[in-house]
Amino acid sequence: MNATDPLLDVFEEHRATLGGVAYRMLGRFADAEDVVQEAWLRWSAADREDVHDPRGYLVRVTTRLALDRLRLAHTRRETYVGPWLPEPVATDFGTTVPDTAERAVLADTVSLALLVVLESLSPLERAVFVLREAFGFPYADIAEVLDRSEAAVRQLAGRARRHVAERRPRFDVDAARRRELTERFLAAATGGSVEDMLALLAPGVRLVGDSGGKAKAPLRVLESADKVARFLLGVAAKPLPDPELRVVEVNGGPALLVLSRGLPDSVVSVETTDGLITEIHVMRNPDKLTGVLP
Repeated sequence: MNATDPLLDVFEEHRATLGGVAYRMLGRFADAEDVVQEAWLRWSAADREDVHDPRGYLVRVTTRLALDRLRLAHTRRETYVGPWLPEPVATDFGTTVPDTAERAVLADTVSLALLVVLESLSPLERAVFVLREAFGFPYADIAEVLDRSEAAVRQLAGRARRHVAERRPRFDVDAARRRELTERFLAAATGGSVEDMLALLAPGVRLVGDSGGKAKAPLRVLESADKVARFLLGVAAKPLPDPELRVVEVNGGPALLVLSRGLPDSVVSVETTDGLITEIHVMRNPDKLTGVLP
């Protein structure tokens, strides 16, 4: 592709939006990249004489490609080994999103907690929710993207919002507080004290591990502070070769990145409520650790 190609220039102008739509719909960074690449191929080969709104056209193509892939993914996940979690991605917005309110919206709509809930929506509900809530598309535009009536899109949006509101747990959103708890969690895990770890965990804390059968992780969700604390301290007592621990920003919030010999081994993110850790996500599937390094 020629860097001065006006077709490429238009596509690159909207690439971030297309990637954001695809990732929020699919929950996998690699799949989202594949969809964006396919959208580029469609764009470069399309008859663009009647394309008066390139952004709308590209979002429509990307959404439909993501819908096709999402329907296939739902079938494949029925045979997935152990719990399934969305793929974590580094989200240090840097200076590209200076507005605090906009940063908060972006971080919220890409959070692991929300993406887990979105997994329970139908593909069409998820598409409507992403386009409306994350990117603010008008209902009329979403109707055109999905080839549905505006009334049908409004119904889908209402069902999706109610479903998300009912199933989404209440978590602390203060980034500084979450980072502090993440750092204290790291200190407790490496310090080896059950008491220090239990002091951070809510009584009903849940730990969800995703390995896809390709690494060691619990095949079932662990529940209760005692079980979770003893599991984590048992893992910490078996150090990896040449380990390195970093607190990084992943999916709009702080997370612990564990590296071994310079390569990502796992990502651990915590959700907090009233100053206690209520949910822990542990990603160990090596296929889902490609997007965690900034």
